[in-house]
Amino acid sequence: MSNLTRWNPVRDMMSLRRSMDRMFEDLYGTQEGDWEKTFSWSLPLDVVENDNEYTVKASIPGVNPDDLEITYDNNILTIRGEMKAEEEKKDERFHLRERRFGSFSRSISLPTTIDPDRIQAEYKDGVLLLHVPKTEEVKPRKIAVNAGPSKVIEGQTRK
Repeated sequence: MSNLTRWNPVRDMMSLRRSMDRMFEDLYGTQEGDWEKTFSWSLPLDVVENDNEYTVKASIPGVNPDDLEITYDNNILTIRGEMKAEEEKKDERFHLRERRFGSFSRSISLPTTIDPDRIQAEYKDGVLLLHVPKTEEVKPRKIAVNAGPSKVIEGQTRK
C-alpha cells in the first residue's frame, strides 16, 4: 500500500539548507582547521559627540587588550585586533558555532578639529572606550552680552 505525502516546499528548503550547512562545515571546519583564524570581520562601533569630545565604543569581549592596536593618522582612527579561537578537542563536535574569531579592523574618519595627542583608551568588561577630545578652538563658548551703560528715564505720573 502506498501513502501519499503532501508536498511542503518549506520543509524541502530547510532540508536543503541543512545539507548546505553541513557541506560548508565539513569543507571549512575539518579540512582547513585554521580557517577561523584567517577570517576577517568588521568591528561594529558607536560614536557619540558632546561639546568636549567624541566617544567611540566597541564591544569586543574576550579580546586581550595587548592584542589591540589603535592608531590615528591623517584624520583616520583605526582599531585593529584579533579574537583568538579556542583550541578544539578531537573528541568534541560543534552543534552550533556562532561566535566570531579572527582578525578585525575598523577605520573611521574624524574631523580635523580633534586633539590627537590627548586621545585616551580604556578597556573594561569587554568594551573598548576611546575618548577623542576636541581642540579648544571648536569647543562652544558662552559669549556674554554687553548692554552698555544704562540710562534711567524719569517720568511723571498723571492724575
